[in-house]
Amino acid sequence: QVQLVESGGGLVQAGGSLRLSCAASGRTFSGYTMGWFRQAPGKEREFVATISWSGGRRYYADSVKGRFTVSRDNAKNTVYLQMNSLKPEDTAVYYCAADLGLLHLKDLKSVDYWGQGTQVTVSS
Repeated sequence: QVQLVESGGGLVQAGGSLRLSCAASGRTFSGYTMGWFRQAPGKEREFVATISWSGGRRYYADSVKGRFTVSRDNAKNTVYLQMNSLKPEDTAVYYCAADLGLLHLKDLKSVDYWGQGTQVTVSS
């Protein structure tokens, strides 16, 4: 059974930092792009950041560029999202995803795997 399990969410003040982790299990994720999406209350799920299998290609939403960094450790089947200079508008449920295609361009309905999500709340 394939699982993506996120951790590291929580409550933080504006300007603070959090590091999210996503541990993948149940199959080999060799060749998979992995990444992060988020969904705020009343809004659609949106792309945040993705990283290729080799780590050589990373894509970021404009809203998080310069503040968030995506990385991965393939030996541990884990992807990370370091979030710095957090803003109240970053408040959302953050979801991990994995796909063999270009994850940042993918129709969300066709993404191969999703995690259950972890809540991030940034207070002003």
